[in-house]
Parts: sequence; C-alpha cells; structure tokens
Amino acid sequence: MAGHIQDRWYKTETDANGKTVRVKTDRHGTGMRYRARYVGPDGTEKSKSFPDRQKRLAEDWLTNTASDMSRGHYIDPKAARITFKTYAEKWLKTHSADLSSQIVAEQRLRLHALPVLGSRPLDSFRPEHIRELVSALETDPGVSGSYARNIYGDVRAVLSAAVDDGLLPRNPCAAKSVRPPAAEQRRVVPWLPTQVHRVREALPERYQAMVDLGAGCGLRQGEIVGLAEDALDFDGATLRVLRQVKLIRGKAVFAPPKCNRERDVPLPPSVVEAIRTHMDAYKPVEITLPWRKPDGPKVSTRLLFTNTANWVVWRSNFNVQEWKPALAAAGLISEVGEDGTYESARQHGMHALRHFYASVLLDAGENIKAVSQYLGHSDPGLTLRVYAHLMPDSKERSKRAIDVVLRGTQSRSIQRI
Repeated sequence: MAGHIQDRWYKTETDANGKTVRVKTDRHGTGMRYRARYVGPDGTEKSKSFPDRQKRLAEDWLTNTASDMSRGHYIDPKAARITFKTYAEKWLKTHSADLSSQIVAEQRLRLHALPVLGSRPLDSFRPEHIRELVSALETDPGVSGSYARNIYGDVRAVLSAAVDDGLLPRNPCAAKSVRPPAAEQRRVVPWLPTQVHRVREALPERYQAMVDLGAGCGLRQGEIVGLAEDALDFDGATLRVLRQVKLIRGKAVFAPPKCNRERDVPLPPSVVEAIRTHMDAYKPVEITLPWRKPDGPKVSTRLLFTNTANWVVWRSNFNVQEWKPALAAAGLISEVGEDGTYESARQHGMHALRHFYASVLLDAGENIKAVSQYLGHSDPGLTLRVYAHLMPDSKERSKRAIDVVLRGTQSRSIQRI
C-alpha cells in the first residue's frame, strides 16, 4: 500500500540560493497538523488527520491499515460511516423473498431497534450498544420475551450482513458479554377433547369443519382458510398442504405454506366425514388471488371455506366475530365485556387446535419426527422443544426394560450354577 504523511503546518520551498527550505504555511498552529494518506483497494485515496505531536500515531495508523488490507480485514472508513438505519433499510429489501416477512421485520426494526440504534454509524458499534438495546427491550412492558428475541434476531442479522459486506470487522452481538433477551418459558397446555367439541358446536355451521382440520390434521389457520379441493385425496386418505392465505398490507394473497414446505398429512375417517358433510352443504368456490404478493401473478383455486359473501374468510373478522364468541360459549374465555369486546385470547387462538393435534399423536406413541413432519415444522428439534413435556412418561418403560435385561442375566447365572 502506497501511503504518506503530509505535514500541513510546513511546506518546502526553494530559496534564492537554490536550497530547499521548510517554511510555515498559512495553517501553522491551527487545526490538525498531520494528514495520513493511502490508496484503498478501490483505487481511491483515503485519508485521516492527526493533531500536533501525533506523527507516530499517524504512522501506526498507516501501518495497521496496510496490515488489514494484506490480511483481508480492511474496512473502508467512509463506507463504515453509514448509519444502522440506512444499512438496515437496504438489508430489508434483499434479506427475504417473502414480502410478508420483510414487512414484519421492517415493523420490528422501525418500532424498537431504530429509536435506539438507528443514528449510530456502523463503525462505532460496540457490544455495550447491543447490551443497551437488550436492556431497553426487556424493560419495555409492551414487548414480550419472544417478541424481544425476534427484534434482537433482526438486529443481529443486519449486523452479520454488514460484516459480510466488509463494513464491520465483527458482529458485536457475538461478544460473550451480550446475551439475547430472556424469553418466558410457557408450556403448551392442550385443550381437552370436550373443549374442542364445545368450540366446534358454538361456531356457525359453515365454519365447524375448520375445527376438524385443525384438531384432526394439525393445519394452521392460514392453511385451513387456503384449503382447496386439489389438496384432498380421499382414496389415499391423505391431505396435501399446498398453500395458505396471507394478508399483506391488508390484501389477501395465496402463498406457499410456512417455510415453503408442502407436506402430506394423514386424513382420519372422522375428518373425511366432516369435510364431505361440509362440501355437501357449502360447495367449494373458485377464488382468484395474487400469488405471494399483492402484485403477483393471479392464481385460481376452489376453496373449501368461504364467508357468507362467498369470498375468502378474512382472518381478523373471523377471529373477532366467530372464534371469540365460540370460545366464550365453550367457557374458555369470559363473555363479552361492557365495552362490547372480548378479553385477549392468545393462548386460545386457532393454533390451540394444532397443540391438541400434537398432544394426541404424542400420547398415542407417534414418533417425534412424524409429528414434526405432519405439523410442517422446520426440524424435529423445534417440535421436541415445544411438545417434549407432552410425551408419555418413559420412567416406567425404562424400569421395565432394564428389569427384563437384568432379570434375564440373573436367571442365566443361576442356571449355570
């Protein structure tokens, strides 16, 4: 690396005798005295100024810069001055092909990370700044532990990308002194069969089979709303989860299932009967929606469930107008309050039907890998973390297994004697 240090307080001139002499410049005694210059990998000149009596520091800076360039650790000082907000906005446009994921990540960063970190230049990040963010998230009463971890994960992903792009030497989130926000450990408490039946009976008839698909096949709410005729194989007793309905900026779209994972789920006879009964009473309706995003290509399919206007079941309307009244009628939440609204019921959303489905399979001895596949989880480890406490107690089986082996060994020893 070609570099040099300019002394801006002095300049060289040739006197009348032809000798080179140093003379003071107009800047002598004011401002930064030394300017260290070098040519960066992109061919442009970079510089940094140092005060009087700091020439050795300027030399060390040039030496360290040259060393970083030779080892591939060089960070462009000008590029690294970009703020977290500016870089995060660029990252959001490219981090996921799923528009809804971009929207959710943008909202988390905008509401919770940018007020704390947004104006900070990337090259100024230290672990202490991440610790400050974690502390702010954990003390915010409006931010749950799991939501705080998602925000932290977004920040960590942005800074990891900055490292990959050569704007940060290392991710401050990786420091040993930085820990993610603590998430509350809430055990899933599955509904009883009687509760599932009561909720089903309290729903309007056109929506009752939704409960069968959630509790009997483990489908997510968006997958139930997006279920069409082409997903059903009654002869093979299989349901193919092909799509879901998502809301993006207030507009309904068809999209692949979560994690882009299509899957086959066994169709129990009771669920087949419920679906056939529903389809006899409410014929499938052909619905056309854009694919993946509001301006995506149009896709048409015959949905099993539609609202009274023969259109897509609007999730927010359904949850307020149909689901919560059914929960209240089943005794799972209080009746509507004086203000005309129901209490929060996060633990009793339609996802509770998936929990019921998983608990039934595990109690019946189904292996965790199969349960994970039917639920559409990204890996069996996730299923195990969520539902391990619902698996049948193995203590008795373990004692019996060891007993059989040891008693058999003792018996053979006695026979030899």
